Amino acid sequence: SWPEAAPASPPPDPSRGTMPGPPRVHTDPSTAHGRRPSCQWPVAWASLRKMAVLLCLLSSTSLSPSQGQARIPLETVKLWADTFGRDLYDTVTKYSGSLLLQKKYKDVEPGLKIKEVDGLELVKKFSEDMETMLRRKVEAVQSLVEAAEEADLNHEFNESLVFDYYNSVLINEKDESGAYVELGAEFVLEANAHFSNLMVNTTLSSVQLPTNVYNKDPDILNGIYMSEALNSVFVENFQRDPTLTWQYFGSSTGFFRIYPGIKWTPDENGVITFDCRNRGWYIQAATSPKDIVILVDTSGSMKGLRMTIAKHTVSTILDTLGENDFVNIIAYNDYIHYIEPCFKGILVQADRDNREHFKQLVDELMVKGVGVVDRALSEAFQILQQFQEVRRGSLCNQAIMLITDGAVEDYEPVFQKYNWPDRKVRVFTYLIGREVSFADRLKWIACNNKGYYTQISTLADAQENVMEYLHVLSRPMVINHDHDVTWTEAYMDSKAQSLTLLTTVAMPVFSKKNETRSHGILLGVVGSDVALRELMKLAPRYKLGVHGYAFLNTNNGYILSHPDLRPLYWEGKKLKPKPNYNSVDLSEVEWEDQAGTLRTAMINRETGSLSMDVKVPLDRGKRVLFLTNDYFFTDISDTPFSLGVVLSRGHGEYILLGNTSVEEGLHDLLHPDLSLAGDWIYCLTDIDPDHRKLSQLEAVVRFLKGQDPALECDEELLQEVLFDAVVTAPMEAYWTALALNISDESERVVDMAFLGTRAGLLRSSLFVGSEKVSDKQFLTPADDASMFTLDHFPLWYRQAAEQPPGNMVFNLRSVEGQESPGEPEVVTVSTAVAVTVDERTAIAAAVGVQMRVEFLQRTFWSATRQCGAAEGPCLESCQDSDLDCFVIDGNGFILISERAQEMGRFLGEVDGALVTQLLGMGVFSQVTMYDYQAMCKPPTHHPSASRPLRGQPCPWLLLEWSAWGSWHADNRAEAHKHKKQDVLQPCDTAYPVFVHQTAVQEANGIIECGACQKTFVMQQIPKSNLLLLVTDPTCDCSIFPPVLQEAMEVKYILPILGMDGMRSQKLRRRPDTCHAFHPEENAQDCGGTSDTSASHPLLLLPLCAWVLPPRLLQ
Repeated sequence: SWPEAAPASPPPDPSRGTMPGPPRVHTDPSTAHGRRPSCQWPVAWASLRKMAVLLCLLSSTSLSPSQGQARIPLETVKLWADTFGRDLYDTVTKYSGSLLLQKKYKDVEPGLKIKEVDGLELVKKFSEDMETMLRRKVEAVQSLVEAAEEADLNHEFNESLVFDYYNSVLINEKDESGAYVELGAEFVLEANAHFSNLMVNTTLSSVQLPTNVYNKDPDILNGIYMSEALNSVFVENFQRDPTLTWQYFGSSTGFFRIYPGIKWTPDENGVITFDCRNRGWYIQAATSPKDIVILVDTSGSMKGLRMTIAKHTVSTILDTLGENDFVNIIAYNDYIHYIEPCFKGILVQADRDNREHFKQLVDELMVKGVGVVDRALSEAFQILQQFQEVRRGSLCNQAIMLITDGAVEDYEPVFQKYNWPDRKVRVFTYLIGREVSFADRLKWIACNNKGYYTQISTLADAQENVMEYLHVLSRPMVINHDHDVTWTEAYMDSKAQSLTLLTTVAMPVFSKKNETRSHGILLGVVGSDVALRELMKLAPRYKLGVHGYAFLNTNNGYILSHPDLRPLYWEGKKLKPKPNYNSVDLSEVEWEDQAGTLRTAMINRETGSLSMDVKVPLDRGKRVLFLTNDYFFTDISDTPFSLGVVLSRGHGEYILLGNTSVEEGLHDLLHPDLSLAGDWIYCLTDIDPDHRKLSQLEAVVRFLKGQDPALECDEELLQEVLFDAVVTAPMEAYWTALALNISDESERVVDMAFLGTRAGLLRSSLFVGSEKVSDKQFLTPADDASMFTLDHFPLWYRQAAEQPPGNMVFNLRSVEGQESPGEPEVVTVSTAVAVTVDERTAIAAAVGVQMRVEFLQRTFWSATRQCGAAEGPCLESCQDSDLDCFVIDGNGFILISERAQEMGRFLGEVDGALVTQLLGMGVFSQVTMYDYQAMCKPPTHHPSASRPLRGQPCPWLLLEWSAWGSWHADNRAEAHKHKKQDVLQPCDTAYPVFVHQTAVQEANGIIECGACQKTFVMQQIPKSNLLLLVTDPTCDCSIFPPVLQEAMEVKYILPILGMDGMRSQKLRRRPDTCHAFHPEENAQDCGGTSDTSASHPLLLLPLCAWVLPPRLLQ
């Protein structure tokens, strides 16, 4: 698993890669992470203390060859390493056929072309293709908007309407007599591969309602009846564009019409909590961005149920906010206090982390004293005014939410000073409790400040009453009939209970009836989902090289899609989304971009390129790859998204072009042990329903045979596949002949041979019966890292690509599911096949074998019985009690040890003294890596932990723009909610990776361990990534602590900066449109009854404000 700060099940998605080649630079492990100057303290300080101790211990270490040779002859160790290396090389080349494959590619070299990839041209092409695909989704949504508005225009409201519809919860339900229940008629459902194999009905939509919405309410029935007109449009859209997924209409009254129709299952308590109106796509489409200050009355009169309702109301308001909104919360009684002292006088981005943090703090509010409303209102107006003046926040709507059980006056002087006559800040008032004596004053406040008044007397009232403010904010847009297209950030589909990442395109639906025009009635929002996986298929993997990839980010700098985004984690045996999975910032994934150059350029929608030296984590963080990457980026027109394409320097920027006839290629494709990358698009199989049953290989064969003219295929990729099939075809005959020549069980040293090409073609051959294969998951979808996927080339392929030509990469694999899970069973060995034309080198393929650990051990013990020219029995052997031998890989993991329990572990765990010495000598270097998507165990809860920020400096992250997507207070919202010790929380970690410096091929020395000395010899094993270490085990070096490859949670402290520095903004791009005002808005529609105690001149003021010159309304 990835190095974690606390034991946890591993995240499901390994990083993008594989084993490292030799680093190009010697990395100083203490190098600070420039992006976060303060975050190194826990790692660096601990490292400094440890290093000081170790330097003292090592100060007397000498490299006296004479002493070392006395115990461990250097020539003998070199002989052992050379013999073992030669035996391994001979075995691997024999069984893999690597030399034959290299010869076959060499033979066709004269007819090959190697083309340099133009990254800028590539990213523009991908962007245009994505724009075309997304535009089709927008057109589908536009047709739904037109149909819904037309249906509403032609519909007369009928108070006594009786109408049966397909209720998503009740469909196909029967009562005790066997008859269908009311609203639960027969609804045909069939599994559909296009919709994640869910049971759906593609001819009809169904209607879902949350439990708190009455399914026969006249408003609901009229809305559902009117929206029946969408059924035919849903079907037409899907026929026109078969790549469409879910289409839906979310009504402002609370019902949700979804196509295709689906059965909805209540939770374990029989409750339907899904309410379309508090989903991000609904809120973003219904309103423009907003700055909101929530004022909560915490005076003594609010005790008991009133405070409970008030807290729930605040939480409900927070749920209506998104990434483009800004918020703060002030509690007031005898005095005013910001519930988060770090946020005093500012607004913070309403991202998920800040919203959850606010909810936690609101939950802890206590009541006492007397409420001083005027001071709280003044403070709120001042914050909003200051942010507007310095052009921060949303620069659009501004509002104050006043949550109280009463007001003793109307506070007219405050409004006159700060808000009249322009009324740029709307004031929404929420009267908590059943008492109505203060209702008139709170109505007056709302009506005279273009807001809305509601009374919330029970917890159940909160949802409906809070939603009213969204309808008020939507009025200017509705009156103007501005159908803005909204694209959401990435999220997971709760409609289909799926863990697939989506973005939604949404548009508002308005009432076009003239008599309600000034009221600006929002009917709802229509939307359609786009699976980001489908979008990323438009950046074909084969065009990006072994280590290349494409990624998308939003106007807020958050990742939409990236191969290093790990949105899921294991909680017990359940795979769950991380709490902050959709607010992972680009800077948290591309963290080498310390100056933010890439992030800034992409957020500003620039087209361009830049280069960066990067350290890429591989094999779940156990290894690191040193690359120079070229980044190419551009925006996707008419969306808030930007696209980046990454190509690694060297072979990553060349593409190999071969040529062969269809007949010859087709013959060699039709072999039972050949497969194609299942995730790659060789042919489009998702458009025609008849094609959805085809595998990619079946579709390719049908296309090449001309059996299906309707199939669309990527002819450039098919040409590469055909060429690779022809060149690699002799390998099958070679492997088959080899398998037939193995006469007895003792010769079966290798389980299988395999090869993969840059076109995603995979061949494999077993040398044992399938039931005897040690690692049955290898080269199957169950082992994602060994396969060609949308995100990455296989681990063994990427490992091999960065080795010198002819060198082999050995990787010990643990086999899951055995009696002793995780016990190392097999070793994967791979080597790359490179092709050079006109001094350009491209990687054509990688080939390898899986061999059994026992064979590796047998070969090793045999090799170490060699003793050179000396006659007679060897004086030393690795199996002697006075010698300890290890074979480790280039990252320090043990492949062979005399003690089986040490295999697969990091050498530093077993022998800290030796690793410390190797680091000190420069044989190994330590590289510090960062994981900004880690999950950690929370600290033990105790009463004082509930407010970790009290009396402490404010955390670096909890600032405007929520700089890094998660905060590091000692207990987060998730833990706060569940109060469980075992609930994992998002955190940031730093962890070391150890890398052999390949220039150092041999070393020896003596380690002073107090009363005795420990000698050691290290020797590179030729043509591999392996090292032989021979040590003297008789000296006890336990005074050296073990060296561990474990993660440490990064705790943040404030840098020494003033408040202005602390509040520095992280760049984002605001949405392109804003609808805050309209001169025809009916400001008297402000909640309660229309008759208020306000005088007529005051009621006219809001209307007069609308005819002010436009520049005053900016």
